[in-house]
Amino acid sequence: MAKQILIVDDDPTQRRLLSALIERQGFKTRTAGSGQEALAELNGPAQAEIGLVLLDLVMPDMDGIAVLEQMRPNLPDLPVIVLTAQGGVDTAVKAMRAGANDFVIKPPNPERLRVSIGNALKVGALTGQLDRLSRKMTGELGFTDLIAVSPAMLKVMDLARRGGASSIPILIEGESGVGKELIARAIQGTGERAGKSFVTVNCGAIPDNLVESILFGHEKGAFTGAVDRHVGKFQEANGGTLFLDEIGELKPDIQVKLLRALQEGEIDPIGASRPVKVDIRLISATNRNLMEQVAQGNFREDLFYRLNVFPIHVPPLRERREDIPPLVEHFTASFAVAERKTVTGIADEAMRLLAAFDWPGNVRQLENTIFRAVVLCDGPVLQAADFPQIVQSAGTMPAAAAAPASPAPQAPVHQDPARQDAGLPEQIAPQAAPQPVPSAAAANGPDSWAGNAAAAVPGGVHHFAAAQQAADADAAAAGTGSISALDRQGEVRSLEDVEADLIRLALRKYDGQMSEVARRLGIGRSTLYRKVRSLEGLEGV
Repeated sequence: MAKQILIVDDDPTQRRLLSALIERQGFKTRTAGSGQEALAELNGPAQAEIGLVLLDLVMPDMDGIAVLEQMRPNLPDLPVIVLTAQGGVDTAVKAMRAGANDFVIKPPNPERLRVSIGNALKVGALTGQLDRLSRKMTGELGFTDLIAVSPAMLKVMDLARRGGASSIPILIEGESGVGKELIARAIQGTGERAGKSFVTVNCGAIPDNLVESILFGHEKGAFTGAVDRHVGKFQEANGGTLFLDEIGELKPDIQVKLLRALQEGEIDPIGASRPVKVDIRLISATNRNLMEQVAQGNFREDLFYRLNVFPIHVPPLRERREDIPPLVEHFTASFAVAERKTVTGIADEAMRLLAAFDWPGNVRQLENTIFRAVVLCDGPVLQAADFPQIVQSAGTMPAAAAAPASPAPQAPVHQDPARQDAGLPEQIAPQAAPQPVPSAAAANGPDSWAGNAAAAVPGGVHHFAAAQQAADADAAAAGTGSISALDRQGEVRSLEDVEADLIRLALRKYDGQMSEVARRLGIGRSTLYRKVRSLEGLEGV
């Protein structure tokens, strides 16, 4: 669901007008009649649902400046737009100094208000994203930066906090894409090594012949091609944290050397004459069951016990569905800013669709799905039709995109994947007059549908074509949107003619809204404009 906008105004008429104006722009609203009510909303359970505050400056008892001064210490990043009937420079400067992001003169111009809200939401999302990236780069990412509300993940985070308070080796287990590296970074960011180096190694992505060199380093001339001295990952992480991802992929010979490095606190670079002491905090992760790997002889038992001192299991996303809505809102806001889109939220129907999906790729798959939907979305809110792959996997289609059922026999339908992704069922087939269902033998023969249809209409194929055209005209007049696949001589029409009729039909149905027409047809707007200009007679539709 989209973030809500809190409207604070002591005039009930103004609150109703502002609510109606903002909801027409695709946002959801809450209202407060005084400064005290606004602070109660902002400090209560609804705080997480509020994405922006529209605040009147002049109110009895507590004015807008006082509200800003009280809310800013706890909510420094929440966007606030002040409403004032006094449009002087002094008023604007006073509001900005108190923490407002923008101000709008009352009565507000709808377009000016829409732009102001969009800019404030983008700035808020961008500020939060930059803060998280900054903390990630400096090794200070904490558990408050993780998005989790489900009981299962709250237990994981509590366990990780306890482990992060010491230097105990930690093994994070879980399926691919659940966020194991983020948890490792949060452990480091809240422990005594916060701000120190955090070195990540994907053990499954290193070629076998380079694993030892990358982990432990080598001296100049140690082997053919070693033209310079190379410092390994252990030495890079000295004083900080070493994160070994997919540690179950390591070969047995490297497991032996890793065990010695962990036991002795020193490494042997290739070609070095003496060991090198290292001081690291080790966090490892795997998507495999290491206990089974030990039983099968693929992983050393002594190394397993050295790593598995403090295990943390991260549940898959399908076992913590409560985390899906906040993750969706976070990814939507982030990608809307990055892609310069006007998407502000997601419709309830689409959110229910995403929350019911099992997400075999976990959070990584959800993130990429939202990215694709934001890029393709032309409206202010993500709809269920913007997630065609999820709709297809769930076996349902949104009501607006579902093809109408027809009792008449259908010609074979070609499914175009690109159009299927756009939520447009491609069923362009002639609809015959009511007739008996053909026998199984006739249905399996060549041109069986055409033969039965022609036989059902007196006069043969040509009379059938005329009857079909008349039926199509009647159907179009009735608003069923039928498009004929045959011309008046009973021959199959060209794709160009059928496409022209389909574009005309779509333009009429959606009142010339080119963005909606392009989305329904599964083509880009520039392509639609080009087709409109090139098709003869289409300009007058």
